[in-house]
Amino acid sequence: MYICSMKNIGFLSFGHWANLPAYDTKTASDTLLQSIDLAVAAEAIGVDGAYFRVHHFARQLASPFPLLSAIGAKTNKIEIGTGVIDMRYENPMYMVEDASSADLIAEGRLQLGVSRGSPEQVIDGWKHFGYTLQNGETDQDMGRRKGLEFYNLLKGEGFAQPNPNPMFPNPPGLLGIEPNSRGLRDRIWWGSASDATAEWAGEIGMNLQSSTLKYDESGKPFHVQQAEQIRKYREAYKKAGHTREPRVSVSRSIFAIVDDQDRYYFGQQAESVDKVGILEGTQRAVFGRSYAAEPDQLIKELANDEAIQEADTLLLTIPNTLGVDYNIHILESILKHVAPELGWR
Repeated sequence: MYICSMKNIGFLSFGHWANLPAYDTKTASDTLLQSIDLAVAAEAIGVDGAYFRVHHFARQLASPFPLLSAIGAKTNKIEIGTGVIDMRYENPMYMVEDASSADLIAEGRLQLGVSRGSPEQVIDGWKHFGYTLQNGETDQDMGRRKGLEFYNLLKGEGFAQPNPNPMFPNPPGLLGIEPNSRGLRDRIWWGSASDATAEWAGEIGMNLQSSTLKYDESGKPFHVQQAEQIRKYREAYKKAGHTREPRVSVSRSIFAIVDDQDRYYFGQQAESVDKVGILEGTQRAVFGRSYAAEPDQLIKELANDEAIQEADTLLLTIPNTLGVDYNIHILESILKHVAPELGWR
């Protein structure tokens, strides 16, 4: 067993908005601007990462690079990432330009989670973005193909024949994508819901993101299945001969109940258990429990989560609709009352 005590602790925001009385984020503008403010405030209290979900055709955060760039320009230390970018919707070459630009603005702090993506709001939404499957390809295949193309383009190698009569002088040789942020390739993560995909990511050499759900491949508790997935990933990574130390993140909904407001919002989740459901009509999946309790009890419960022990990075899912101040309270409660007792700090 690989046990990592010290943790990089970040937040993961779904970036919801809706014109509802209880929401502090009533518009897209609210969510975008509050996401920037949240990242700045999180850095100030010692949070290590600001991560954001990416969805399309939904009232949630979408194309991530304008937001990541804005956060990069207003912060100094905090890692800035995604969990995950759906590669079915992406042009890998254009994405290298966008990602490299954002990473250069942030001075090398991007941590990009990419994958095939989660179930969609619409049917084959990527088709509306102008993309089609190759012969015999599934949308999962397309996501992997485009993810791998993006990953390889980050090597910065030339491949395009230069114009003999260019507008501006060219460097010698074939031309590649510019700008290209050297080092970003080591900070690409593959989001995986299955053991096989995690092993594929290990073979390729990407880092691993594992979320709050996973395909149910053994019937064991979620945290046990996820820990086994991480071990298989590390074994595949090592077997492939990669020498860089890989990073692994897991996501959790964790709420320390320290006052009446916490109890009002999350007290009913104290008896939370894993749930089993069906994804995309056929795939049985297990959804990890939430953790909500007073700090002493929370520490006992989290100490038994095998997957958290295996990971070096923990992403705390947050209710972004409750506003910046309350989400900072959630994060600070974990950093102050829980993380030190578990050896994460």
